[in-house]
Amino acid sequence: MSISWIDGLIIIFYFAAMAGIGFYFSRKNTSTEEYFVGGRSFPGWVIGLGMVGTSISSVTFVAYPADSFKTSWIRYIPNLALPVGILIAAYVFLPLFRKFKCVSAYEYLEARFGQPIRFYASFSFIISQLVRISVILFLLSLLVKEMTGFSPILSILITGVCVALYTVMGGIDAVLWTDVIQTILLAGGGVVCVVAVILKVPGGLIEIFSTGWESGKLSFSEFNNGQYSPLPLGFSLSHKTVIMLFFLGLVTWLTEFSGNQTVVQKYFAVKSMKEAKKALWITVGSSLPIWAFYMFVGTSLYVFFLHFPAQQATNILNGQQKAEQILPFFILNYLPAGVVGFIIAAALAAAMSSLSSGINSIATVSIVDIYKKYLVKGRNDKYYLYCSRVLATTASILMVIGAILFLKAETRTLQDTGLAIASVLSSGLAAIYLIGFFTNICDWRSIGVGIFFTICFAIWAILSQYSLLPQYLRISFDLYYTTIVGNLIMLFMSLLAGVVLRRKTVLESSLTIWK
Repeated sequence: MSISWIDGLIIIFYFAAMAGIGFYFSRKNTSTEEYFVGGRSFPGWVIGLGMVGTSISSVTFVAYPADSFKTSWIRYIPNLALPVGILIAAYVFLPLFRKFKCVSAYEYLEARFGQPIRFYASFSFIISQLVRISVILFLLSLLVKEMTGFSPILSILITGVCVALYTVMGGIDAVLWTDVIQTILLAGGGVVCVVAVILKVPGGLIEIFSTGWESGKLSFSEFNNGQYSPLPLGFSLSHKTVIMLFFLGLVTWLTEFSGNQTVVQKYFAVKSMKEAKKALWITVGSSLPIWAFYMFVGTSLYVFFLHFPAQQATNILNGQQKAEQILPFFILNYLPAGVVGFIIAAALAAAMSSLSSGINSIATVSIVDIYKKYLVKGRNDKYYLYCSRVLATTASILMVIGAILFLKAETRTLQDTGLAIASVLSSGLAAIYLIGFFTNICDWRSIGVGIFFTICFAIWAILSQYSLLPQYLRISFDLYYTTIVGNLIMLFMSLLAGVVLRRKTVLESSLTIWK
């Protein structure tokens, strides 16, 4: 289905605005300090909204409404751990990181454990982040194709080039200010969709709540054999429970706010500790409502199509079509021209904020942790600024190539393989930082032991999932919990090795919370 000329103009204006922001800030970037951390001068509200834009990506726009439309609000449970993760980040992670005036999250790992661990973490981040942004761009191309009629490759090229343009030119300044705009667009898109449904459904908001509740669409329930059953509360490694999903969210957020450069880099861009803490609380105060809104979009659409049946909606509920198609179907068929263009811009914003942060952080880590430290030392800052733009451009090109490779693959094998590689490399990262922050033992040798066992476990879990091992060697628990178990293995094996392999040097007290 093709979009109207009004919607087309709105989308063109959106792309032009993003590119214009990059051009505006390109004149300001005269040093790597400005390019990577914006001169450490940003107010907390900008950083907070920037963190929201970075973390929510296009999953919020597509997957959340799809889940709540077809099943329930189970996907929302891990997000409830965000306030706990933010609390730990604000009073443990943030003070330790800002104390060293770092640019990279992995500079701390060298000071705490030694160079090998910093190199491992930074290299792992670059590879996993390249995979991640390629997958996001690939998924975005499918969404744009669904909503505009553009070919997937054209969608990849248009979006990829636009993101690369403002990110390479404008650095972190452009990334953060476009993130602010994109977060507002994403939130606005959800509000517009819900309001449109409320105005069309007889009985409005009360009808949506009452029917959604009676149908189990506002619950934490699993849908099996045509019936809803409440999700169990207790501990289990073989199936989903409320507590296990909460712990999964907690591990995810601890990893995000300790070892994810796209987030940690923003700690260093804010102008003061007070503003940095404000940014974190703005993040949680904005993210939870936005996620909830998009979950409610799916519930609203379920009620809407009960009143106004459509074959495609029925096919989705019956499993004949993918649930991710429901929101694009509603937008294109039930919203007026002009509004459609705004919603498509919101969909683009959801992905582009993650892509720009990913590209900039890849360039940052590549320069600070690898190129400047190991390959070309002692050059002036102007040279490294030039190299930063070259590496950001290279990351953008690799992102586009990766997205096209995912598109051309006839099955999901390539995508699954890429995500599996990323999960193996990043497995146990939260545990490494927790050991660093909260203990006085371990150096690169003991952490290396933990990394070895954690990677072995992750590979074993993936091979089991795809039935590439004999039955008696396969893991019997839900692969959903691999990240929890991986971090526990990292924690236990590293601490055990740390007791045996005692540190050879005295640990500087300022590197832990026990100063």
